[in-house]
Amino acid sequence: MTTRVSIVEDNDDFREALFHILQGTEGFRCIGQYESVEEAIKTLPKADVVLMDIGLPGKSGIEGARLVKQKYPDTQVIMLTVFDDDKNIFDAIVAGANGYILKKTPPAKLLLAIEEAAAGGMPMTPMVARQVVEMFKRHIPVQKEDHSLTSRERQILSLLVEGMGYNMVAEKLFISLDTVRNHIRHIYEKLHVHSKSQAVAKALRQSIV
Repeated sequence: MTTRVSIVEDNDDFREALFHILQGTEGFRCIGQYESVEEAIKTLPKADVVLMDIGLPGKSGIEGARLVKQKYPDTQVIMLTVFDDDKNIFDAIVAGANGYILKKTPPAKLLLAIEEAAAGGMPMTPMVARQVVEMFKRHIPVQKEDHSLTSRERQILSLLVEGMGYNMVAEKLFISLDTVRNHIRHIYEKLHVHSKSQAVAKALRQSIV
């Protein structure tokens, strides 16, 4: 099968180089070359992959990725750019980009990235892939486990986290020591722990209280 590729790039020399790489490689065909998003979106034929620069005159390539995905949801958009900062990477992914490759990538690896995208993958320059992982670590909140603790059990666990002992908890909540122990036993069962220190550690690690 031939992979049909369109190019949106305002640098004439770079765009021509991409065109000749594609046309000169078996299994690839360039079906469109455009200098801007505005020009491309008017006449863009349905391609398997669109190579999209970010720093374009008029609309940015990130907006271009969004518009291409709206017009052709099945078309894979690879950002091909010099920008390797978190904001552009994040915004491109949010806009629907299926890959993010830096322009310094060797032609052979670029062709592999195009094949990977056409096959449903998400190719990225290794450095960019590492940045994406780090961004998600920073911005995606840790999911809290649902341990089905009652409001009273959470209250008692919170007091344990503060360093209170069983007697202090009983005095603070105006309940008997036996009642505290009963609640503690249920807390241990639900958290799958066997001691106060384990319960406190799990509460802190998983932001249970």
